[in-house]
Amino acid sequence: MTFADETVWQLGHGRSLALGARGHLMAIINCTPDSFSDGGRHAGVAAAVSHALACVEDGASILDIGGESTRPGAAPVSPAEEQARVLPVIEALAGRTDALISIDTYRAETARLAVAAGAHIVNDVYGLRHDEAMATVVATSGAGLVMMHTGRGREAEKLEDVIADQQLFFSTSLAMAEQAGIARQKIVLDPGFGFAKTADDDLALMARFEALQGLGFPLLAGTSRKRFIGTLTGREVPADRDIGTAATTALLRIKGAQLFRVHAIAPNRDALRVADAMLAAGVRQEIPS
Repeated sequence: MTFADETVWQLGHGRSLALGARGHLMAIINCTPDSFSDGGRHAGVAAAVSHALACVEDGASILDIGGESTRPGAAPVSPAEEQARVLPVIEALAGRTDALISIDTYRAETARLAVAAGAHIVNDVYGLRHDEAMATVVATSGAGLVMMHTGRGREAEKLEDVIADQQLFFSTSLAMAEQAGIARQKIVLDPGFGFAKTADDDLALMARFEALQGLGFPLLAGTSRKRFIGTLTGREVPADRDIGTAATTALLRIKGAQLFRVHAIAPNRDALRVADAMLAAGVRQEIPS
């Protein structure tokens, strides 16, 4: 898929999102006390909703609501606790904004309840491979789907070449989606920066990102405040990595990403505007007069 190509991501509740002419931001709304970057800041319903609405004002197209930290070493939470954290936030947002709502979960029951509460997208960090019921829930609900690549739990099968490993992982996840009846127009792929990957892996993914377009699906980049950005910039505190994150957003937009999952909307919005303008100028130059 190239910049000039326009595709429509089909989502739940009759919604859709045009991808192609400009990049879109997915705001990270952590309803958790222990997220690696902003744990506890938006843990209550009122705080999470207020932050989400502020992100929409700043330019977010999608609000990604999560109730369990996925950082290495984070304590797992029960499905009931996860649902208690995210469902009231989703219900409140569904009644107050037209922004798209995503549920960040790998649990099928949480996904089902979240879509019923108003979510349009299921964002599964295990690419349908953790909960065997997830594919069926997504298909039945009609939600859009973000399938993320991870190396967690795959040490025995993980390939050394980062692109080959992406292809291997997604071949399985996409087969599961097809078998469950999830339409191709519902699916976006996320290469999973930082998930069981070294800094060298993340850099290789960035450098070779164009190769992922060969998978044939829109691409989401989730580099925000990741450790490899801290390594490159010397910024040890995750919240200090927003400028570095914006740099990766611009670079990956040029390389073909359409969606960007970020903590700080404003700097990434500006980075996208610059990248989108450059891409548009390049397309105009290619059109014969």
